[in-house]
Amino acid sequence: MATEGGGKEMNEIKTQFTTREGLYKLLPHSEYSRPNRVPFNSQGSNPVRVSFVNLNDQSGNGDRLCFNVGRELYFYIYKGVRKAADLSKPIDKRIYKGTQPTCHDVNHLTATAESVSLLVGFSAGQVQLIDPIKKETSKLFNEENSCQHLGKMDWNEDSKTSEEALVIVQRLIDKSRVTCVKWVPGSESLFLVAHSSGNMYLYNVEHTCGTTAPHYQLLKQGESFAVHTCKSKSTRNPLLKWTVGEGALNEFAFSPDGKFLACVSQDGFLRVFNFDSVELHGTMKSYFGGLLCVCWSPDGKYIVAGGEDDLVTVWSFGDCRVIARGHGHKSWVSVVAFDPYTTSVEESDPMEFSGSDEDFQDLLHFGRDRANSTQSRLSKRNSTESRPVSVTYRFGSVGQDTQLCLWDLTEDILFPHQPLSRARTHTNVMNATSPPAGSTGNSVPTPGSAAPPPLPRSNSLPHAAVSSAGSKGSVADGAIAAGVSKFATLSLHDRKDRHHEKDHKRNHSMGHISSKSSDRLNLVTKTKTDPAKALGTPLCPRMEDVPLLEPLICKKIAHERLTVLIFLEDCIVTACQEGFICTWGRPGKVGSLSAPSQATPPGGTAV
Repeated sequence: MATEGGGKEMNEIKTQFTTREGLYKLLPHSEYSRPNRVPFNSQGSNPVRVSFVNLNDQSGNGDRLCFNVGRELYFYIYKGVRKAADLSKPIDKRIYKGTQPTCHDVNHLTATAESVSLLVGFSAGQVQLIDPIKKETSKLFNEENSCQHLGKMDWNEDSKTSEEALVIVQRLIDKSRVTCVKWVPGSESLFLVAHSSGNMYLYNVEHTCGTTAPHYQLLKQGESFAVHTCKSKSTRNPLLKWTVGEGALNEFAFSPDGKFLACVSQDGFLRVFNFDSVELHGTMKSYFGGLLCVCWSPDGKYIVAGGEDDLVTVWSFGDCRVIARGHGHKSWVSVVAFDPYTTSVEESDPMEFSGSDEDFQDLLHFGRDRANSTQSRLSKRNSTESRPVSVTYRFGSVGQDTQLCLWDLTEDILFPHQPLSRARTHTNVMNATSPPAGSTGNSVPTPGSAAPPPLPRSNSLPHAAVSSAGSKGSVADGAIAAGVSKFATLSLHDRKDRHHEKDHKRNHSMGHISSKSSDRLNLVTKTKTDPAKALGTPLCPRMEDVPLLEPLICKKIAHERLTVLIFLEDCIVTACQEGFICTWGRPGKVGSLSAPSQATPPGGTAV
């Protein structure tokens, strides 16, 4: 573990760090912020968030960057490690009155050089659909006249600024702050919105929201969750209302194949659902406090969550159990993310993969082609062939302690009761019950295989294990209720994937979902899980019962709390609450422009 020194060194901002891959360097010329570069006064403001999209334009510079700071929203050409950022020429800049942006997401499926569909969630509960390239506002959701533009938008060509007032009227669907908004994978029109009320809503951009408050009817209910449909004569938004846990629903994330949904809430629970069948797949409880962030591994086999217990927790999707915790942060963990470009697979049989080395790297570099993520070489380790395979997952985390931590998840953690394969990494394990890291073997089983798991399943539902993210939760045949036949008209079949229709097409008629609980949900008692009694159970193992990871690096990289961590092919992007979006060049990816033309930030030091 790379630790910080004492005294003054602990408070110094690091501008570079070294891992086993090499040297990562902060690129001052690639810093994005408000044009005046003045640190934003973050007191009482919503977290700075960043969204990326690649438009694949012919110029070779198709990356676009969206970020919010206070009541402002910016959309820039992102030049990454290649060229210096030009903050004087935003593609779009909007200043909102009466509310603040809290989160946003770009539809990668429909994005072109001429048009981008950008969803923006707000502190007052609204969701806006805008096109920052055309400088248009198409629709506003969760407002009294929600599908009309409220307020006047003035574009100032000199300042490149749109000033827009979102009129605060009665929110008919949810009055609480939007915490997370995402397009449904593979869909051109469906999106999901989470609120601090603990509710999630499924919308279709083609449908109206109505002029009266929606009425709901129960579709499915289980332990600590319920799903309702909107009861109306004609199809309207929201299509579905999810009520999940207690307290705010802080974040959700779709699995790489889009079939499962992981949600983390202020009640400290991770809940994983089959999105199509609305089935609860499994749950996990934080060590204490709320869970704030969640992400999936590139192959959908593992989920990492972080929150107010200052820990990162690794949860096995197949076994529905906690397999490791990581301790390195000194305060709440605000973002977790896997690095698909450093996650690696090694096999002893090079002839197994019939392709070039470049093809193999393309399979691992799934970040810009999400439809191919579950087809990456990571999935090959789950085949029945008994050949030595070594897997190393890299993930990162940032927190309110202003620190960036990088972690390696290796086979001695994934399969602690199995002989280890030949390749090792530098992950340190403390208080672990796994065998020594030097042991070797000829095969690596996968979660859910014949090898007994170290702990029983943490899933509270009495159903069989699911071996992979590609398998669907089953609903009993014949359980279709006539009462939800109208729900089949919600046009869910319009989800199209232009790039990989075969991977993403699913049965979206939704007629297979029962309006009553399925057989196995009927077995669940109506009593809520007592968080105080979860400690020491498979739902929340004690610290000494699971391996404890140390970070590869743990570095202070900002003055204010960190709110963004995104892994790109040639860099890592971070952002802090002051409104500075920083680019860290990967080893070997920094060109001649990396020699900073600006002075090192005050307090900045190299490691």
